[in-house]
Amino acid sequence: PEPGFPAEKSSSVLQKKYRVLVGVTGSVAALKLPLLITELLKIPGLEVKVVTTERAKHFYNAQEIPVTLYSDEDEWQLWKGRSDPVLHIELRRWADLMVVAPLDANTLAKIANGICDNLLTCVIRAWDLSKPLLFCPAMNTAMWEHPITARQVEQLKAFGYTEIPCVVKKLVCGDEGRGAMAEVWTIVESVKRTLEERDLPLQS
Repeated sequence: PEPGFPAEKSSSVLQKKYRVLVGVTGSVAALKLPLLITELLKIPGLEVKVVTTERAKHFYNAQEIPVTLYSDEDEWQLWKGRSDPVLHIELRRWADLMVVAPLDANTLAKIANGICDNLLTCVIRAWDLSKPLLFCPAMNTAMWEHPITARQVEQLKAFGYTEIPCVVKKLVCGDEGRGAMAEVWTIVESVKRTLEERDLPLQS
C-alpha cells in the first residue's frame, strides 16, 4: 500500500462500496456543493471525497461539507520527499467515478488543453480513462455561447468523459439563458445510473 493511505483488504463490506470523487471549481454554482454532497451520501454504499480549486472555496462554507475536502495545499503538505505519496495519483486510484460539478469556463479550457496547474486538474490529467468521469458545465450565457466552449466540451467528450448538460434559467448574475449547472437531482441520478450501467469493477 502507498504511504499515507490505509491498506485495502478484500472484504464483502468493501466490495459493496463505490467511491465517488467530486471536483468543484470557481463557478457560483459551487454554492450547491453542500446539497450535492448531502444527496450523494443518500446513495447506499457510496463513499465521497471532494477536490476543490482555490476559487471554488469562495462560494461554499467548508464547515458544511461532511466529507474529506482536499485542496492544493494538501497536495504539497503530503509530499515531502521521494518516497512520499502524490495526492493527485492517490485520489485517482481511490475513486471509482469522478464528477466535476460545477465545471467553470476556465477549468473547462484547462482540461481540454491538458493543463494541470492545481490538484483538481492534475487528478483529471492522470485520470484512468476506463473509469467514468462526468462533468457539469456552469458559466454565464455569453461565455457558454462563445464558439470556443462547444469545441472544448466536444474535446472532453472525445476523451471519453460524459457531459451533464447545463440548463436554461435566470443566472445569479441576472442574465437569463443557458449556462446554469444541471440541477443537483439530475447530477445525482446521473451518478447512480452510471454506477448501475457500468456495473463498475469494485475495489478489492
